[in-house]
Amino acid sequence: MQEKKASFASDRLMHLAEDKVDWVVGFEDECWWSRVRQPNLHSFGEAGQPLRLVEQSVEKDDPDPKAISCCGLYIAELKDAWLRFVDGRPVSGITTRFLEWCCQKLAAISKKVLVLIWDNASWHISREVRRWIGRSNRALKKGEKKGVRIVSCLLPKQSPWLNAMEPKWVHGKRKVVEPDGLLGAYELADRVCSAFGCPHYEHLSIAENVA
Repeated sequence: MQEKKASFASDRLMHLAEDKVDWVVGFEDECWWSRVRQPNLHSFGEAGQPLRLVEQSVEKDDPDPKAISCCGLYIAELKDAWLRFVDGRPVSGITTRFLEWCCQKLAAISKKVLVLIWDNASWHISREVRRWIGRSNRALKKGEKKGVRIVSCLLPKQSPWLNAMEPKWVHGKRKVVEPDGLLGAYELADRVCSAFGCPHYEHLSIAENVA
């Protein structure tokens, strides 16, 4: 029953946003990009044989992490995805910084409300994130600052197919495949941003002991 209510709520908000020019729907999600694991590809070589991608190996003295995380917001109205890579894990503090950055970009194009559709990840439903959204919205209502109000809408649990950002990750991973060598972490992030057609912005980071 709760899952049906969550799905209905997101549908209702999306329909509401369609009738308001200063509202926008954004699908938020995070993704880990591996330097060593290769995605599944359904393709064939010139000889008609299926392509095989070999998992890469990392040298012991390689200073880069094996995988890097990334926050993404897909704006259906703009048909655009905004990305920020993360140095570390996508914890609550990273989430609030990413949302603040997205709201600044939306305010620059005269949007006033972001219908934020995302899953139940711990860093989405944490007290820190909920309080940050509440404080930001109250400050806007009181006229203490200008910006974009966030209307958070959680998707039903274990329903990634309802998040429009999910297939963007899948297609992106197929575009950045490097069969002939190992990409560095920054090089991988740069290639991902090129695949999505967006700038490679400074990576988000906070102290690792922050949850």
